[in-house]
Amino acid sequence: MRRVLLPHRLQRKHRIRAKVRGNALRPRMSVFRSLRHLYVQVIDDDARRTVAAVSTKECKISPNVKGATLLGERIAEKVTAAGVTRVVFDRNAYKYHGQVKALADAARKAGIGF
Repeated sequence: MRRVLLPHRLQRKHRIRAKVRGNALRPRMSVFRSLRHLYVQVIDDDARRTVAAVSTKECKISPNVKGATLLGERIAEKVTAAGVTRVVFDRNAYKYHGQVKALADAARKAGIGF
């Protein structure tokens, strides 16, 4: 059988997703960065449903570190309103610094446990 070679970013993504899985008690908080916006979803993988989602596009904030901090606070508000206090963080092959770190730290300060 021939092995398909993937770009390094996709290899990192598959390696992380093999270890990170969300359920009803601890859903997965997934981060996606495009060139213009940041997107965050909290997903229950067992039920295959999205508990909450927020993006810089819908909130009309800039996708920099300050915007990521506001996004972390907003997702924490939505998730706690849905009755979830603990999540599993899925950085989605991005390095844990800058926007991703600011988002995670803001969510932690707002009361979400990782």
